[in-house]
Amino acid sequence: MGLRHGEVLVVAMIRNQCLSPLRRRVAGADPRQVEARAGLVAADEAGRIAFRLALRDQLLDLRAAVAGFGATVARRGAEHAETLWADSTYLQPAQPSTFGHYLGGFAEQAVRHLGRITAAYDLANVSPAGAGGVGGTRLPLDLARIAELLGFAAVGQQTRDAMWSTDALVDAVTAASQSVLTVDQLAEDLEVFASPAFDYVALDASLCRASVLMPQKRNPYALAVLRGGTGTLLGRLGGLLTTGRTPSARTDNWLYAYGEVTEALGLADRLVRLGTAVANGLRPNADVLREWAGMHHVGATDLAEDIAVQCRLDYRTAYRVVGRAVATAGERGDPELTASAVSAAAEALTGSPLSVPPALLAAALDPAMTATARNGTGGASPDRVREHAQAVRRRVDDASRWNVDQRARIGGSENALLDPARALLRTNQE
Repeated sequence: MGLRHGEVLVVAMIRNQCLSPLRRRVAGADPRQVEARAGLVAADEAGRIAFRLALRDQLLDLRAAVAGFGATVARRGAEHAETLWADSTYLQPAQPSTFGHYLGGFAEQAVRHLGRITAAYDLANVSPAGAGGVGGTRLPLDLARIAELLGFAAVGQQTRDAMWSTDALVDAVTAASQSVLTVDQLAEDLEVFASPAFDYVALDASLCRASVLMPQKRNPYALAVLRGGTGTLLGRLGGLLTTGRTPSARTDNWLYAYGEVTEALGLADRLVRLGTAVANGLRPNADVLREWAGMHHVGATDLAEDIAVQCRLDYRTAYRVVGRAVATAGERGDPELTASAVSAAAEALTGSPLSVPPALLAAALDPAMTATARNGTGGASPDRVREHAQAVRRRVDDASRWNVDQRARIGGSENALLDPARALLRTNQE
């Protein structure tokens, strides 16, 4: 009985264009010959089965790529756990931090994406065999056995849903899009940071291209590919959502889904791997980053916090005092804050001068001291950055083992299905 089911499913794979690699594995197979031995196969159902097999495989590829990106960015973050820089929001200098902490944020996003891809995989890893057109089949098929032969984890619990719903496709492309958006955010930043105006980082030469007209220009071509590719992927997600706006059990939302979803996941995989190469070859300019960490009054927040604690002011008042002192220093062209400037700002705002100990001012405005002091969980201190990188590495290793287990399970099921099918074909040819 299991062999007959195997024949039916081989026909499903042979007849569907989504799985040409699997079709080629059944060497010398004549679809008409196999179909004659296997009996009737619902064409739409065969397509759904084959597509889910291909989708499942692509999601495992993407998951491996995202794990690699997370591991690479975490490793580079650990390497730069002590590289000072002025972290920024809206491209404005914000607070003293470490460049390793900046990179670690992208690693944390990457490991979250692994969970999203796993959830999409679980939805794809459900067998629609036996769904027929909508209401299932009257034939005495062992649907659990068919699912087992194809390596699916479960049988669809409702035949109409298994046959026609597209939410699993949307979830797959959404998970892919979110993964690529993280890579794109890094690329968007690096295009600015690698410019001569910033000179924060340099990209590996293999990922750049000389201008065809201006010999002094070295264009970060890989970043342009990442940005353009992300836009293309998001467009495909939008198209998939739009074509899904149909009455139920219609072909409209499936006409383009096979190609669009496959292309979207393939593009996402390539973009994530390119982003990994970018991160791996990134060369931060530690001297420039350290210099900027001490400029533009980036220690102002730390100073306001220390004044609030040690001078017994509420934080909002301390914030206004430091803000006033910074504004005055900017008007005068003073690159640094002084105790007298802070005291004068306090007197102007509150009516009373403020005595700021020189040691407090010096400590608050020392970027190395303030970055090291950010020692809470997930903070910017070197110890916390290295700790986080190790945690990411452990999560990536767990994800990699899960991928290996899934591949082994699928491979075992595939061999159990194809080996007797090949034997049957050889017997028939003889």
